[in-house]
Amino acid sequence: MSGKSALNKAVFLPNDERMLAAVQVKRRTKKKIPFLATGGQGDYTTFICLSVTNKKPAQVFLTKVKQFEGSSSFVRRTQWTIDQLRQVNGLNPMRDCAEFDLIFEHGSDQWIAGSAGEKCMFVQILHHTCQRFIPERKPEFINCHSKLLGGTSILHEAADSVTSAVQKASQALNERGERLGRAEEKTGEMKNSAQHFADTAHKLAMKHKC
Repeated sequence: MSGKSALNKAVFLPNDERMLAAVQVKRRTKKKIPFLATGGQGDYTTFICLSVTNKKPAQVFLTKVKQFEGSSSFVRRTQWTIDQLRQVNGLNPMRDCAEFDLIFEHGSDQWIAGSAGEKCMFVQILHHTCQRFIPERKPEFINCHSKLLGGTSILHEAADSVTSAVQKASQALNERGERLGRAEEKTGEMKNSAQHFADTAHKLAMKHKC
């Protein structure tokens, strides 16, 4: 089972949610901590997850989840509703980069994704989800490459490819059908011409016989 599949099974399925996307992140700038707590749990991996409830009306959440080193379990930390998201900042619209910011009503986080590709996938799915589930006051997406904010989500690209292939195959079949139809029409014309020639020849033969 992949890490994200295990994450979905452990954290979201028990709460009757399904995970739409997840990105592994680390902070770009460390938070200032006034004192060091003793008995810490050590190093950990952080995920930002996008999920939706199965019950209607659907609710969408962004959840920070941690997995501590040496443990197979996940710990749910901060959670926001999608309505609390005010801005997604991709930082550089001219090239793919792994950095991005999430700005909420009462705070913000600066992240570095595991890779530029992971960040792009997450931002595109997040943008598509916001367009679908937030009727008004949608969050602002700034400094994001235009390909991430287009009408077509990565989730639908494969479906679009299949649709295109089906359309091409259908067009080819239609063209083939038209060609067969024209061939049948020509065959019919030739058959009629041959029959007419045979009838004429028969009449001439009968005339000369008489």
